[in-house]
Amino acid sequence: MARSVPAKPGFVNAARQARVICETRAALNTPPETHVHRLPLWWRAAVWPLAAIVRLWSMTLRIAIGPEDLRNITLRGEPIIFVLWHNRLFVSFEIVRRYRRGHPLFGLVSASRDGAWMSAFLSRGGVNAVRGSSSSLGREAATALVEELRAGNDVAITPDGPRGPAYELKPGALIVARRAGTKVMLVGIDFESSWRLPSWDGFHLPKPFSRIHLRCVPVGPGALENPDEAALQLGGRLAEINPDRKPAPVRRRA
Repeated sequence: MARSVPAKPGFVNAARQARVICETRAALNTPPETHVHRLPLWWRAAVWPLAAIVRLWSMTLRIAIGPEDLRNITLRGEPIIFVLWHNRLFVSFEIVRRYRRGHPLFGLVSASRDGAWMSAFLSRGGVNAVRGSSSSLGREAATALVEELRAGNDVAITPDGPRGPAYELKPGALIVARRAGTKVMLVGIDFESSWRLPSWDGFHLPKPFSRIHLRCVPVGPGALENPDEAALQLGGRLAEINPDRKPAPVRRRA
């Protein structure tokens, strides 16, 4: 009869760390990267005019928000994890500017080349990017976001980004909230008039001077104990407060 030989502690720890890295990367929906791509200074400078246009564009928007939602988003004294769909990112700068001044905001950005452009763009809008630096991208990013929350800063997560599927909140997207024990704020943005891009998520571009309706629904840490159940319930609630008045354009296959 064959005897089972116990694995050496070193191998057990290595296997456990590898599993944690893979699970965390999948949880945050970030593709594996071998290193962090960064832009040269003059390329980053090229992003400034675009960021300025977006800021001026956003300032023309008329945001309608109810008293309760206003109290929720302007809550002081504690950090918040904002959860919003990827195709609503355009107005995130303006929301921060109008309602969360004095609260630094950190967002998860992949270590890819596309992420380098996004990081430069976000920085011009006042949003700080958290990026990985090695094969431990997912774990490092999650740890960095938790540390920012514990320092009193806000964090924003797009649970269906960066590649979709659109409007699908994965259980792992809540991993940072569970680790930090922080309140989650579901963000609903209803565009009265917008253009939609033929991207994977039908990205919304609100028309200048149009009106948007902002909803902010808080969720306490206790509601996140069961990851699968929490993802199902929060995903459904997020869909309710983010109606699409205009369907996404059909993407043409090459």
